[in-house]
Amino acid sequence: MRTTIIALILTLVWPSLAMAGSLRTAPDATPQAQAAAQMLREEVAARIGRPFETTGLAMVAARREQIAALLPPGEARIWRRRMAAMPARRAEAYSLVRLGRWQLVSGDDDRGVLFGIGHVLRKMEVAGGEARLPPLNARAAPELAWRAHQIGYRFKNNTYDAFTVPMLEQQVRDLAVFGANGIQWIAPVSDDDAESPLFHAPPLDMAVAASGLMARYGLDFDLYYPEMGDDYARPETVAAELARFENLVKRLPRIDALYVPGGDPGHTPPDQLFPLVEAEAKILRRYHPQATVWISGQGFDRAAYARFYALLDAGPGWLTGVFFGPQSRDPLPVQRARIPRRYRMIFYPDIAHTMHAQFPVPQWDPAFALTEGREPVNPQPRAQARIVRHFAGDYDGFVSYSEGVTDDVNKMLWSQLGWSRRQPATAILADYARYFVGDARFAAGLMALERNWQGPAASNRGIVPTLALFDAMAPGQGGNWRFEMAWYRATYDAYVQRRAQAEATRQERALMALKAAGADAARPALAAPDDAVTRALRQRLLDLAAALYDHIGLQLSVRRFGASGIERGANLDRIDVTLNDKVWLLGQIDAAHGDPARLRALADPDAVPRGGFYDDLGNPGHEPHLKRGKGFAADPEAYDSAIDGIADHTPDDGWRMAWITYAETLYETPVTLRYTGLDRRKPYRLKIVYAGEDFALPVRLTANGTVLRDFTPRTSNPMTVEIDVPRSLTRTGALRLQWTRPDGLGGSGRGHQVAQVWLFPRP
Repeated sequence: MRTTIIALILTLVWPSLAMAGSLRTAPDATPQAQAAAQMLREEVAARIGRPFETTGLAMVAARREQIAALLPPGEARIWRRRMAAMPARRAEAYSLVRLGRWQLVSGDDDRGVLFGIGHVLRKMEVAGGEARLPPLNARAAPELAWRAHQIGYRFKNNTYDAFTVPMLEQQVRDLAVFGANGIQWIAPVSDDDAESPLFHAPPLDMAVAASGLMARYGLDFDLYYPEMGDDYARPETVAAELARFENLVKRLPRIDALYVPGGDPGHTPPDQLFPLVEAEAKILRRYHPQATVWISGQGFDRAAYARFYALLDAGPGWLTGVFFGPQSRDPLPVQRARIPRRYRMIFYPDIAHTMHAQFPVPQWDPAFALTEGREPVNPQPRAQARIVRHFAGDYDGFVSYSEGVTDDVNKMLWSQLGWSRRQPATAILADYARYFVGDARFAAGLMALERNWQGPAASNRGIVPTLALFDAMAPGQGGNWRFEMAWYRATYDAYVQRRAQAEATRQERALMALKAAGADAARPALAAPDDAVTRALRQRLLDLAAALYDHIGLQLSVRRFGASGIERGANLDRIDVTLNDKVWLLGQIDAAHGDPARLRALADPDAVPRGGFYDDLGNPGHEPHLKRGKGFAADPEAYDSAIDGIADHTPDDGWRMAWITYAETLYETPVTLRYTGLDRRKPYRLKIVYAGEDFALPVRLTANGTVLRDFTPRTSNPMTVEIDVPRSLTRTGALRLQWTRPDGLGGSGRGHQVAQVWLFPRP
């Protein structure tokens, strides 16, 4: 009987004993180390649906000198021997060691404990409510000292203005798991509305909460503070700015760094910027003595950069370094070579945008650009890894420029590449898939999304299989906004492909009808409806957009979800945009009043005279004479490369697709077309359509170095110009056309944009 009772007790108790888990931390652990341990417990519990203590995992997480006291005697002796052979301590470094059943997380400091726990979470496998941790033995120390991401609690961005404090804390945790050591908070005074209808708290209160959160985890809280005054040459403007600045910084629990841009936003010339930031640095260090101070030359013209460098050469002691971001006319390597080495360099890469941006997607199909737009869901693992490595050696850290969560994959890639830029992007994506989705296929899906944007949308054979992969993964992912966001992108790509194919077919049939039967046959060809599959994809986009707003506050529509504008991620509002010349063509048909000759001309609006040449610039497959320059691999920021862009208009405004697309270059780099095989005996004529964004600079056109049209403003958008080419310029049978903007200007570098060019023999 006694044996039977003991057996019964063991039968009842043994499952509980087998499931017991343990996380040992030092009794004297700092609040920051305690927060890291709490993060581990809570993140595991959230994934398995029950407390960490039921996992069966045995872990110790502490600084290296605290580990031995937390282990049984035998393991403690082994640990002491291991510790004696460890490398010298490094900031934020950690070691992972498996001793028997114990997984040790040994931090060289408190941040090392946090980042070691992050490593464990990335490698933990969760399935069926169980957590399994393979033996981990590793040593890691970051290559870059600064690894931060910008967060703007402001109306302009696509997500963060809908965040609550708990949502913000989860974002901070997720970034820390992948190795980020800070956030950069945009000050409440910026180039934005003072309020957002989606705010859960006043901007200052949220800034205070964010600063406190970072203090709790022992991570950096950086303040991005653009100077938005109208004229800092006026003492009263400076006094008001300093008072505003002090009122902010004295209320924030923690500030580790101050970032002040010269422009974008703001417009503070160097001779005003330096004394103003010096005064702010003095105020800042009164409340936060260890804070670093950084400035940028964004927006400066050539003369302002010369003065910027001269002021840096003077060696201001209050300054830590310079950050390099969008709208910098001097490239990062140029700035690093020119700025004294005593000043550190921070990279401020725009990882959120696809066009009109620091790193435009190379040769992006206009159908994607018109619909998915400037701020879409944009995982770019290969491109972002290339950017990180291309500029390696020119920067000491980074703060990514971001406008919400649509670039979430890129954030995690940068965070991990900041630890080791040699890591394969595929390995980081595997961690991302494991930690956030729990399905290894998700990593392949993210790589496939990047490939979806390579080549023409209509003929990309990977788009349909990519969507099928996400469809297969979808069961069980309800409520997971990271999965929903990628699924939305895969669905959008497939929707655009079907519409691009259908719109091209409609236009082709309409033009054929104009040639053969006239206007009455052309109209119904243009009006053909979308098929059932396309309509189903459209409905799924609407459903996923609503889910994403509910689950993370992503604002994919202005009207439905309160986005600040279509260009700020609200691409749901572009799902019905016309992708052919229908609106323009119907208007021209009406204007023709049945005239057969005019209707026949409409059937071939871009006709090229015999012996002529044509480029539809900005349409990657139809610009054969465009000299592309170095290209993305050697020139990610396109300082020396041609860029395919689209205008601030759509075909629904009555614009032709050929006007919407354009080629452009930055700063003094010319847009160049190169022709060979010209008939040396004939004179030639140029026809040019200038079109693009609604702002434009005067443009000069040269042919083989001879000015054909000096700096001339664009008087309409679009604008058509015809010019005779002197026969002397084509006698060699070759011609080089170049368009340039005025020399030495600053700003974005854009503004000389060319949409269409014909070169043909004159009669």
